[in-house]
Amino acid sequence: MFLYNLTLQKGGGIQTAVYGNFSAPKAQEIVVSRNKVLELLRPDESGKMQTIVSVECFGIIRSLAAFRLTGANRDYVVAGSDSGRVVVLSYNKDRNCFEKVHQETFGKSGCRRIVPGQFLCVDPKGRAIMVGAIEKAKLVYVLNRDTAANLTISSPLEANKAHALVFALAALDCGLDNPVFAAIELDYADVDADGPDGLAAAEAQKHLTFYELDLGLNHVARKSSEPIDNGANHLVAVPGGGDGPGGVLVCAENFIIYKSQNPGHEDVRAVIPRRSSLSGDRGVLIVCAATHRTKQQFFFLAQSEYGDLYKVTVVYEKGTETVTELKIKYFDTIPPCVSVCVLKTGFLFAASEFGNHALYQFQGIGDDDDDVESSSATLVETEEGYQPVFFDPRPLRNLALIDEVESLCPVMDVQCHNLLGEETPQLYTLCGAGTRSTLRVLRQGVALSEMAVSPLPGNPDAVFTVRRSSGDAFDAYIVVSFTNATLVLSIGDTVEEVSDSGFLGTTPTLSASLLGDNSLLQAHPGGLRHIHADKRINEWRTPGRKSVTRVACNARQVVVALSGGELVYFELDAGGQLVEIEKLETSGDVACLDIGPVPEGQLRNRFLAVGSFDSTVRILSLGADDCLQTMGVQALAAAPSSLLMLSTESERSAGGLYLNVGLANGVLLRAEVDRVTGQLSDTRARFLGARPPRLHAVSVRGAPAMLALSSRPWLGHVDLQGRFALAPLSYEALEHAAPFASDQCPEGVVAVAGNTLRIVAVERLGESFNQTVCRLRYTPRELSVNPDRRTLAVVEADQSSVPYEERTGPEGRAGEKESKESKESNGGGAKKMEVEGEEGEEEEEEEET
Repeated sequence: MFLYNLTLQKGGGIQTAVYGNFSAPKAQEIVVSRNKVLELLRPDESGKMQTIVSVECFGIIRSLAAFRLTGANRDYVVAGSDSGRVVVLSYNKDRNCFEKVHQETFGKSGCRRIVPGQFLCVDPKGRAIMVGAIEKAKLVYVLNRDTAANLTISSPLEANKAHALVFALAALDCGLDNPVFAAIELDYADVDADGPDGLAAAEAQKHLTFYELDLGLNHVARKSSEPIDNGANHLVAVPGGGDGPGGVLVCAENFIIYKSQNPGHEDVRAVIPRRSSLSGDRGVLIVCAATHRTKQQFFFLAQSEYGDLYKVTVVYEKGTETVTELKIKYFDTIPPCVSVCVLKTGFLFAASEFGNHALYQFQGIGDDDDDVESSSATLVETEEGYQPVFFDPRPLRNLALIDEVESLCPVMDVQCHNLLGEETPQLYTLCGAGTRSTLRVLRQGVALSEMAVSPLPGNPDAVFTVRRSSGDAFDAYIVVSFTNATLVLSIGDTVEEVSDSGFLGTTPTLSASLLGDNSLLQAHPGGLRHIHADKRINEWRTPGRKSVTRVACNARQVVVALSGGELVYFELDAGGQLVEIEKLETSGDVACLDIGPVPEGQLRNRFLAVGSFDSTVRILSLGADDCLQTMGVQALAAAPSSLLMLSTESERSAGGLYLNVGLANGVLLRAEVDRVTGQLSDTRARFLGARPPRLHAVSVRGAPAMLALSSRPWLGHVDLQGRFALAPLSYEALEHAAPFASDQCPEGVVAVAGNTLRIVAVERLGESFNQTVCRLRYTPRELSVNPDRRTLAVVEADQSSVPYEERTGPEGRAGEKESKESKESNGGGAKKMEVEGEEGEEEEEEEET
């Protein structure tokens, strides 16, 4: 029996990536496959890659392609997998998911040689799909529309060829002519009957074969086949149909060759520039490529197996569409990739083969004359072959690194230890290959990036953030409450103390908030202080010797709990005054209060949650007819310490209303509140830590979320699938927190830890672990840990590698120093461990054969 497994951390390696407009006509998005996970990525305004949707698939995704029907403004995704099916998907923006448009079965499940799915290409006009296997089988599906303009797919048309191995597939741009597909094939029929001398195997020849789909006859024909270089491994379609000459670029070892489907066109060959330090017996292979098209021109970015990017330009005569020259210019050097995608907004997404994936921004398009360039016009043939063109790699000039997507691929070794004496053990992993290898320490929890840390004159009791008006996008004040005073900080280019805010500074603050008429409200033990927008101040003082112990408020409602258990309810009237509506005497002191925000289109929130020291929580009505009447009661295992009413409504789902209760024993309870009757149901519990959780409302991805502060902080939010998730935060214990928004930090949190005020922001929400990285110099082979001495030993080795002391450039000591200096100058980024090793350290290497 085989069971489908779900991992805590999704795979980091990317098999393939495609670019398109999947959610909107001008949305710049990328769909990537991570083994069994399909994800939609999109760079935000600041250039950070954001995961829009992540879907677990019951299979291994082997190939992806994006296509668009003629006249449409959004792209579809077609996926080939080990399921023996071809699946066409469409992204539904409202539901935030991929919807299955078509699913056609053509073979057995599993990754098999003769079952299609390994190769996939789509006609540029979106008229047909070719799905190919490693050997023999190729199927073509015709795409069309029905009368309701819905996508339809035909029965498969076979384009099989026995005893043929396929190395690459590409769909040619033929305009509105019949779709044509190109394939690199190797016929091994004679090899099977080869004698002991192996002569047939040595003489086996690769061919470039063109297949034409006749849309009139609904038939696939083998149009032509011609021998090509035996080092050919990759195909890149050249734009055609009026936008270019058409045809295909054949990427072979050390060469790129232009091939036209027109029989009379001669081949155009250019040599690929090679590193001057590369030994003569090693060739240069293109592993991935991307096409960038504008209305005026087009060019290709091709990457070699060593990570060097080349700009490939095709010069042709318009009208005759005859290619006269092929130019290959050195562009930049980035880590080797499995896929590269050029976005129309000026970004390049690089899905790395090993290590972190990256998002780059174009600083130039390689028009510098000092870069090395090879051309078919200057190709020189000698007795030993074609004369090579050499270059030396340099730091990035045309690209600038904007963001990285963390990836552990490949993990060479992993061990679990608690060497740091923390609450939970850490995972120590060896990742990567070569000079990009790393030792990573994985801690459970979502990472928090520290934006600012400031000391305070004492240990605060609470912290609040307030805006000047309800239309403001950013906060104006940070209010810090101490035992006998209140400190008000103004937020601008700098954070500084102010005294003209209207807040009373000689008393502790229980609550500071903005009301619906853009007035401020300060609640303190002596009563309420209502600060109008014109700086007029109204005071409400507690009766007798009573004092305010708890406060809950929103934009229009205020509920105050007095010592002795009395509840007083206020509402903001049309004239901007707080009017006392109702009072209620309870059986004992109130432990905690909360009231949710006013729903859109309504005058008030209907429910008030009251927690008592008798280990109960009650839902009271705030309606005009039954004000402060009990609607629901829930008995608890311990006294409540904090309450938070949280609605999970979003643009994509109706959601529900939930009451979160932090208990004195460190347990968090979550119960659903019936929006009509106020009854509590579906109660769930989770232990958070040794301290009673303090619950605070924050914002994550524009939606309401919950921050629970116990012996470690926790974040409760709605994930990409619309489910409520509670994730630990990898940060030290916090005492108090409040939401924070500024120009530099749109969704942050201002928190108190000891006598320090901190501004933090959530990083990489949805990942189960955060990482601390230590760079290594060679490929790690094995890890050994001594828990008693808290030390690690790493065995590293690379075959035929230059010793570290002899390296020059970015991979040697100079590059390491430059990398350190750049990280220190950036500041505010993720903290990294220093590069391992000291000067003069002896490193152990092993020979590999």
